[in-house]
Amino acid sequence: EVNLVESGGGSVQSGGSLRLSCVGSGVTFSRYWMYWVRQAPGKDLEWVSYITTGGATAYADSVKGRFTISRDNAKNTLYLQMNSLKFEDTAVYYCATGSVGQDRGQGTRVAVSS
Repeated sequence: EVNLVESGGGSVQSGGSLRLSCVGSGVTFSRYWMYWVRQAPGKDLEWVSYITTGGATAYADSVKGRFTISRDNAKNTLYLQMNSLKFEDTAVYYCATGSVGQDRGQGTRVAVSS
């Protein structure tokens, strides 16, 4: 059974930074493309970023240039460095094994005040 646990969220002012982490168990991390997705209040789940097994990355236009995804397969851990945060980044962030949030955990809440 895949178990993903996200952490690192919090409240921050606009322009600030946060680093999210996601620790996986029950999964051979290195075999999966890994994703960050988010859900803002009252909105649908939104794909944010992914990283392939080879380390290639992609980002939604809304976060490109501000967010950086990375992974440490030895630690079964996925990261999301978020800089220059904006109010519209406020959401619950999840790591997942698919772009629509497959296997996602409980999430970690990010609140950005303007």
